[in-house]
Amino acid sequence: MTHDHPAESAVEVNAWATAMQPGNGPRYVRLADFIEAAVAQGTLRPGERVPAQRSLATLLSVDLTTVTRGFNEARRRGLIEARGPLGTFIAAPRAELLQRVDLSMNIPPAPVGLDMNALLREGMARVLVRSDADLLMTYHMGGGGRADWQAGAKWLQPMLGPVAPERVVVCPGAQAALAALILAFTQPGDVIVAEPLLYPGLPHAAAQLGRRIEPIAVDAYGMRPDALEAACREHAVRLIYLNPTLQNPTTATMPEGRRLEIVRVAQRCGARIIEDDPYWRFALDAPPPLARIAPAQVCYLATLSKTLSPGLRTAYLALPDEAAHARLVSALRTFSLMAAPLTNSLATHWIEEGVAEQIFADVKAEARERQRIAAHALGSSAGAGIHLWYTLPRYWQARELAVAASTEGLAVAPSTAFQQGLETANAIRISLGATGGREQLQAALRKLSALLANDRSAQAQVIV
Repeated sequence: MTHDHPAESAVEVNAWATAMQPGNGPRYVRLADFIEAAVAQGTLRPGERVPAQRSLATLLSVDLTTVTRGFNEARRRGLIEARGPLGTFIAAPRAELLQRVDLSMNIPPAPVGLDMNALLREGMARVLVRSDADLLMTYHMGGGGRADWQAGAKWLQPMLGPVAPERVVVCPGAQAALAALILAFTQPGDVIVAEPLLYPGLPHAAAQLGRRIEPIAVDAYGMRPDALEAACREHAVRLIYLNPTLQNPTTATMPEGRRLEIVRVAQRCGARIIEDDPYWRFALDAPPPLARIAPAQVCYLATLSKTLSPGLRTAYLALPDEAAHARLVSALRTFSLMAAPLTNSLATHWIEEGVAEQIFADVKAEARERQRIAAHALGSSAGAGIHLWYTLPRYWQARELAVAASTEGLAVAPSTAFQQGLETANAIRISLGATGGREQLQAALRKLSALLANDRSAQAQVIV
């Protein structure tokens, strides 16, 4: 239902005549973007009354639904507020001493124009039509059911080719999957080898479970095969952890030749490989995963948290065979009886109906646009994926930069958060997906760029 407030003057309404200029994205989003830009420029001021929806629809030659959806989006962004019969007004800025902008959390960006509320409502309605509510609210077998395995196999097909559904395990997130892999295929006291810079969740899980991470030296192509083989022989290694495509945090991608060398070492040493591959779909011309090269040697992990939404808490593991599948499910049940049936069913529905691919296409497009924004702001080249790795100038150390950024209201991840043993980098990871929109990201990166250019060592030498 819409509530039109008293008629505005012709001057007041005509000020909105440019709100529907040609551009990209749905018209309702362009209307919300216009309001956001006008507020930022001071054209629209807090407390100013917004035209009636019907009047605006007539002025802009759009239907009333478009204006209503545009106002809903603007309200979601905190740009406008309804005051009952008085009408709708430009909202006052939220009172915050310092707005913290998160450039440290690696999540997929929300695409412009994607109505997640509508997708969730429609998706859950379809899930409830296809499934009994009582069934969704009870216990399920760990690792997912056959429909979930089939959906997982379909999601993994671009990376791995055809996958037998019986090889797929559904996990409540990648962290749970990693813990289950450690439990299933190692013993307390075992060594797990990995590159010196890696996803912090792995060493955390290993430490909690009584295992140790041994860092392996790298070169320009990734983990060195000779160093890997030496470590495998010395420590009787059972698990090798790799994140070979758009690696977190460095964004490096291991070339196909090196992948083949790593597989051969693993085969000679009798070690399994965990291929944690959440970003493969973002990469341009990515090499085939190690699991496609040697499926009998590799446990392949892909999570929807980095491609669709962390809220789904769904990750898919492709295991080499039925025996490995059974061991993994047994290990998973020791700490996570099952993935949440409701969100798990939604993920399955979205994949089977093609909705997941549509969402990801929008996420990927938004990620590329944010990479371009970052490249322009930081004077670097645009990459792929949802984060970038920025090597710091000599006068900044990673920890100091992170603290200084925090005082400016920015959260970044220093290289020290990812390092295991070997001192390898003085850099920060900048994540591009957690900010509310492109404008906020652009402003945050400009602030970060100014901070990076501030040579405090030179300032300290000035004598007054």
